[in-house]
Amino acid sequence: QVQLVESGGDLVQAGGSLRLSCAASRGTFNLYTVGWYRQAPGKQREMVATISSGGSTNYVDSVKGRFTISRDNAKNTVSLQMHSLKPDDTAVYYCYARGIFSNKEYWGQGTQLIVSS
Repeated sequence: QVQLVESGGDLVQAGGSLRLSCAASRGTFNLYTVGWYRQAPGKQREMVATISSGGSTNYVDSVKGRFTISRDNAKNTVSLQMHSLKPDDTAVYYCYARGIFSNKEYWGQGTQLIVSS
């Protein structure tokens, strides 16, 4: 079992920057693909960014060039650095982990980002 706890959500102005962090407890962190999803009001949850155990990254088109995902296997953390934030980035952001062998998925409880125009 992996427990994920997000932090860093806030209210920021458009054009601003913010860093989200997720700390994982239990499990062997480097055996998981980890990432961030988000869900805006009235919309389906969507993948924002993922990073594999080997460091390969994947981003949704709308955040490419603005967001950067990184992981620190020694500290069991995954972060999302966000720049040039837009009101459309407003959502609850969820930390995600998937076992590379088990394919079992884990979710954090979410952290709220609000971008004001």
